[in-house]
This record gives sequence, C-alpha cells and structure tokens, in this order.
Amino acid sequence: MKIGYIVHDLADAAVKRRVSMLKTAGIGVVQAGFVRDQKGSGDEKSTALVLGLTQDAALVKRALSVLQNALFCSALEERFEACDLIIARNLECLILAHRIAKGRPVVYECLDIHRALLGHSLPHRIIQAIERHLLIKTKALITSSPGFVTHYFKKRPECPKEIILLENKVLDLKNEGIPTIVSNRHRPLVIGWFGMLRCRKTLTLFLELVANGNGQIKILIAGKPSPAQLPDFEASIAGQADIHFHGTYTPADLPELYGQCHFAWCIDWYEEGQNSAWLLPNRLYEAAAHGTIPIALAAVETGAWLLRHQAGLVLETDGTDIEDRLLELTDLDIRQLQAQLGSIPAQDLLTSQEDCLNLRARLESVR
Repeated sequence: MKIGYIVHDLADAAVKRRVSMLKTAGIGVVQAGFVRDQKGSGDEKSTALVLGLTQDAALVKRALSVLQNALFCSALEERFEACDLIIARNLECLILAHRIAKGRPVVYECLDIHRALLGHSLPHRIIQAIERHLLIKTKALITSSPGFVTHYFKKRPECPKEIILLENKVLDLKNEGIPTIVSNRHRPLVIGWFGMLRCRKTLTLFLELVANGNGQIKILIAGKPSPAQLPDFEASIAGQADIHFHGTYTPADLPELYGQCHFAWCIDWYEEGQNSAWLLPNRLYEAAAHGTIPIALAAVETGAWLLRHQAGLVLETDGTDIEDRLLELTDLDIRQLQAQLGSIPAQDLLTSQEDCLNLRARLESVR
C-alpha cells in the first residue's frame, strides 16, 4: 500500500509521528507539504515535495499558497501518481487532495479545529461552506480527541461516517513499554511547559507565579514559541531567575526534560471554550509516561481524561488558583500523585506496533 500525505508543515512533530506509524505498518509514504521557514524541515524536506512557505496563524497567506498549488498542481499530481489513497492534514491540504484525487479515496486528518471553522462572520461562513463541500467527498476522518468528534464533527451531517480516533500518544514502535524513571525531584516545585507554545494567558500566569512564589515554584519551558501569539516571548522571560527556557527539543530529550519536573502544564487557553477545551495534547501522554504529574482543568477534555484514569492534578476552578493548590501539597501528596500515574494502562499512553497495523487495516478498508 502506498499513501500520499499532504501536510500543512513538514517539520510538525505530529506529522513526523504519523509518518513513523505508517512506515512501521509497512506503508509506503509519499510526502508533500508546506514549510514554515527557509531553513527546511530536516530529512523530510529532502524527500518531500515542498509546496511553499507559510507562516503560523497567517491564514490569508496559506490560502494564497493553496490557490497557487490548486491551479498549478502538475508536480503534485505526478508525485502522487502511484498512491492508492491520499491523507490531507488540515483543511487547506484537503482542498489540494481532492484536486488531484482522480477517484482515489481521500482521508481528512484534523487534529485541531481552527477558530475560522467556528466563527459567524462572512469569511468564516465561506470557509465553513468549503469544508462542508469537501467533507461530502471525503471517505474517512482521522482525529485525535473524542472532544472533536462530540463537539464538532458529530454536528456536521456531511462528516464521513468512518472516524479513526488516534490520540497523541507517545510512540513506542519497539514495544519497549513505559520508560523507567528514577525520580530525583526535590523542592522547589518545577512545572514543565513543553511543545508548541502559543498561550499568552499561561505565560502571564507563570510570570505571576514566580513573582509571588518566593523561589518555591520554578518553570521549565521547552519547545517553539509561536511568533504570532508570543512575539515578545524572550523579552518577557529575560531576567526571570525562576523561569528557564530550554529551546526546541527532540523526543530523545523527553526523559531528561520531564525528569526535572514535578508537574506538566496541560492547560491551554489559546482558544478557550473551543479547540482548547476539546483537544487532548501530546504533553498529557508524554508527562504521564515519564512520571510527571499533568495539571489540567476538570471542565475540559484533558481533565476528563485524567479523571477517568484517576490521575493528575485536576483543578475544579479556572486554574488561576494554581499557586495555592501547589504550595499546599505535602511531599506525601506529591508522591501519591506520582504513584497514581503508574496505574494508567500502558496502551492508554503509548502507540505500539499493533496500533500501527490496526491503522493500516482501517485505511485499507476505506473505499
């Protein structure tokens, strides 16, 4: 089986995870997609068809790039000529997938619900109409959270009936199981904020935490700050002794990063009440697998996941009282919270070879 995969960002970590899953299942993968900077996207750029340069949150620029590729798509058609099926990550890529499908099944991979799909302005309604038109012709949907299905796709009668739920779990393609973590975490308490960093409310809260915490709380940040949402990120944390920015990281860095933290920040207010309330972030699974206590709000999908598994620090409030909640925890409380993570079944945290083969079987059944 050979699959064509059109993506919004060739360097995106979730894209790399999906490609790894497909290849582990013995599927040939042909990639095409956009890049966010001229420096490239690692090994992917050397083998993938680069469709253009886009920017974070630059919807108009992405739309123009898609239009250009839709009008002049001979290179994309040629690259995907031998593919049996096409997977399109995000709406703009779904447009291109249907443009070159020529009767082949198209699968829509949607791991975030963009606010443009939820608004009521004329531009938003136009985008929503485009999605409706494309979904009618789409054979299956891949998404990462039941919240997206419940709150969005189930309300779309044009949505494909074939829905493949692939949570953002930690890849364990060698079936090694949950890593053994030797805990050497001592006070002060350390909160880790890892991944795509785009929530200004979180950054503001952390600045307040360290300002009021008298050295009792430290913050470790790792990942890529969104230039669109946090253009002043480096200036904001400059001179903050209790906030350390590690920079970007690879999966190999995760044991060391999580090993320094008591807690993992799994709260996101970037699209509060919408996408942020429905998603299940990969940092949830990473943290639990590495023995780091996830912090989440009870009212959102992440909190519901933790409550079902009887684990994590789940806040019944809006989260702004986090300082009081943390400082009232005893060492025994923290050890008990860490111990609860060990009761989470490994299959709820890790993506195995069997999961990859199951994905292949689902895709082979798409007609």
